Amino acid sequence: MEGEVKVRPHERFPEVYWVEFDDERRLSTRNLTPGRTVYDERLITLNAVEYRLWDPYRSKLAAFIVKGGKQISVKPGYKILYLGAGTGTTVSHVSDIIGESGKVYSVEFSARAMRVLLDNLCRYRRNVYPILADARLPERYPIPKSEMDGLYCDIAQPEQARILVENSEVYLKRGGLAMIALKARSIDVTKPPSQVFEEETRILEGNGFKILQTLKLEPYDKDHAMVVGEWNP
Repeated sequence: MEGEVKVRPHERFPEVYWVEFDDERRLSTRNLTPGRTVYDERLITLNAVEYRLWDPYRSKLAAFIVKGGKQISVKPGYKILYLGAGTGTTVSHVSDIIGESGKVYSVEFSARAMRVLLDNLCRYRRNVYPILADARLPERYPIPKSEMDGLYCDIAQPEQARILVENSEVYLKRGGLAMIALKARSIDVTKPPSQVFEEETRILEGNGFKILQTLKLEPYDKDHAMVVGEWNP
């Protein structure tokens, strides 16, 4: 298999790669914990470096990149505040990208999901910091304020944009980027998704964000859109 594989750096994002094999091209990150998987993703080794294939059907950040996202809030060495960590699928790839010099503060409200995150991820990745908390109450997180280089938000709450703004006010550096995966059906099932996206985006624009890109995530995630904004309150 190894002789048939090619790995190319992503054209825009450091520490993101394209792995090519068997006429396929798959998104991937370099595995920070070689030999370990997080969600049964496939591992590919080339020249003694192990890569984890990144499934856009399992990760909205991967879907955004595959669909042509131009900027992301995650870079090597960054401190990231991640809202809605879940069991850690996307968090694990964020951990790969930021590397050992970065930190990802992972907020999750569900105790059950947090247990999986702890057992499957935090135990082996020293740059992942778990926070069992409600994202609607950001002042309660036990972390330094105004120090985050980037923010990533993937929560199933009715007021998603408002929650992103309130977390940014406390933690995001001026000029930092934030990404929010808007779930239209979690916000208002009575309105068309496009209307929901427009209304949530206006909340961001009216509260300190300059919108850089909005991208619908279909076919990977139905009725979802990713919005990227720069924090300039």
